[in-house]
Amino acid sequence: MSEAARRWAELQSGRGIPPEILATAPADPWTHDPRDFRAPDVPADTPSRDAGLELLGAGGTVLDVGCGGGDAAFALAGPMTRVTGTDQQADMLAVFADGARERGVPCATVHGRWPDTAAGAGTADVVVCHHVLHNVVEPAPFLAALTAAATRGVVVEMLPEHPMAWLDPLWARFHDLHRPPSVTDADAVAVLGDLGVVGQVRRWERARRHPHDPAWVTRRLCLPPERTDEVASALARIPLRRRDAVTLFWRT
Repeated sequence: MSEAARRWAELQSGRGIPPEILATAPADPWTHDPRDFRAPDVPADTPSRDAGLELLGAGGTVLDVGCGGGDAAFALAGPMTRVTGTDQQADMLAVFADGARERGVPCATVHGRWPDTAAGAGTADVVVCHHVLHNVVEPAPFLAALTAAATRGVVVEMLPEHPMAWLDPLWARFHDLHRPPSVTDADAVAVLGDLGVVGQVRRWERARRHPHDPAWVTRRLCLPPERTDEVASALARIPLRRRDAVTLFWRT
């Protein structure tokens, strides 16, 4: 393991929820509601979409890793001739498949966690992976499998720091849990470099987003629903979430 990969693994491991806190959680803090992940009919015009379209050219196949409802893949509808989605939530794959049918795109789905699903997913001209990397503890095999699956190139979208880093003050407030610093996009670039990949980096600003519902944050913090008002009050006193995003892409 390279020094960059070791740093990533150590910092990411330190951001997990301790077992003693997780054991008291009244609801699963990790599960996402698929209804919140349906891809929009009109995709956002972003550097990630531009990079994917550049790699696709006149047409080609797409593999969406950690696909959710298909935001990343369906932004490439048009030149995309076929799409495969992989996700660890089966209900997300159902939403993804519905989105593909609505757009008239031939589709396959593979249930499981990447890179365990790599063999079943096969290869595609372009591999896209949006907002998944910050959930990964061992980045080298994850990124290497993305590269191996792409015949033309890979597009990874992420945030400059962990998407839940903005909640760190609340973990300290409610659980006296002090998390290590988040890994960053620079750490991802360093791991890629150790794999012999020189990617392009495009930094940009996302559209303004609605604040997270206090009930969602309460569940995420492993707290009972009756503490939602207390969480809402604490939310009002912490900095707003960052809006900047990063696109990493490379040709294979």
